[in-house]
Amino acid sequence: MVGDRDTADRYFEPQVETMPRQELRARQEKQLLELVEYAYANSAFYRELWDEHGTHPRDIRSLEDFRARIPFITKDMIRAYRTRTGDPFAGLLCVPVEELTSVSSSSGTTGDPEFFAEIWQDAPPLVTAQVRDLWELGLRPGDRVLSPPGTFRNFMDAGFQALGAVVIEVDTWMGNMPEVVEALRTYRPAYLQMMYPQMVELEHLAEKTDLREAFSSLKGASCAGQPLSRKMRERIRDDWGIDVYEYTSAADTGTAWECREHDGFHLWEDTVFAECVEVDEHSWHDVAESDLGELVATDLDNRAAPLIRYRSEDLVRLSRDTCGCGRTHARMWVAGRRGDETVVQGRSVVLRDVWQAVEDQPETVAGVFQIVRDRREVDELRLRVGYDPHLTGDVDALAGRLSEAVRERTGVKPVLDMRTEEDLLKTMTSVAKFPRVVKT
Repeated sequence: MVGDRDTADRYFEPQVETMPRQELRARQEKQLLELVEYAYANSAFYRELWDEHGTHPRDIRSLEDFRARIPFITKDMIRAYRTRTGDPFAGLLCVPVEELTSVSSSSGTTGDPEFFAEIWQDAPPLVTAQVRDLWELGLRPGDRVLSPPGTFRNFMDAGFQALGAVVIEVDTWMGNMPEVVEALRTYRPAYLQMMYPQMVELEHLAEKTDLREAFSSLKGASCAGQPLSRKMRERIRDDWGIDVYEYTSAADTGTAWECREHDGFHLWEDTVFAECVEVDEHSWHDVAESDLGELVATDLDNRAAPLIRYRSEDLVRLSRDTCGCGRTHARMWVAGRRGDETVVQGRSVVLRDVWQAVEDQPETVAGVFQIVRDRREVDELRLRVGYDPHLTGDVDALAGRLSEAVRERTGVKPVLDMRTEEDLLKTMTSVAKFPRVVKT
């Protein structure tokens, strides 16, 4: 069901956002055929790779040809090309460097940050596409937004300004939440952009501050970096009064946001061609609709350095059914990353099961934890778990309850390293994301 807000201007670009699937597919096919010719002519990386696979643009005459003949690429392949050639753009760049507007980076959660070359006029392509999502959240021209200074994946202010919003710059990084709350009370913004660690810090601040009053001007807030735990999300909605919209990466081709239905992340398929596949050593196949598979993405709107059939390592369920909001673009539900499964003495342990055990304890409801390992197959399940010291009287008793809860969920008794949430969050190596699987 569509939400109860006025739906007369529900869509920022209604013709695109509600485009019939057949028309959307035809548009994607046209974009893909043009992209293959363009990339082969201008990218040293793709020309070398496709020549090795005996693939030439003249062989690609349909979307089916594209999927059958264009090989996958991985982050490791891009890094290897960069190391071998010394080219900082790893052979992906399709334009002269002087034509670029900016070079931004990923968060670097799983390794060295990846760099993204971009060409833009009024606003970066990434944030321009997000205007549709901000509009769905309720943001309108003239509204105020509380914006953190941009540190990766480009400067966000241009996107807000393209929508007509008034930008208020506030440092929302860890340790500054009291100042953020005061800015909310002073400027009464309609929108606040956050990351997962800041939400955890606000959880502590709520014990001595009326956050419902402070957040009362917001139409909504966004959160990225890590999924919010189920219980934390309920607390944000019920106790703080915020309608929070999570968003995630669309395999480094852009972002995917929740709509008001909060039922999956929308992929804007006029900007990305998304596949959900199962890959083994020598072959691949599509997974059934809504079954779990790896997200593979192709840039459709990036003429600077497009990613083509890029394996994300994200495990997702993908559906192309029309959403309750009326949008026809595909939605995905993220289950985790392919490399995050841990095998303990032959038994598979996934993040979801550990997460549920952790968030079920009142002192660890924020879900701040890490699996510590030096390889995928290990002899014991080592966990670092962050607890709220204001709610914890007996850490040993908490550890005992938590150990039993994890054992019930996973079949494995963990070795626990209990730390305060603040201390554990300080171990972050990425500017935005809290790594769930870390090396010893």
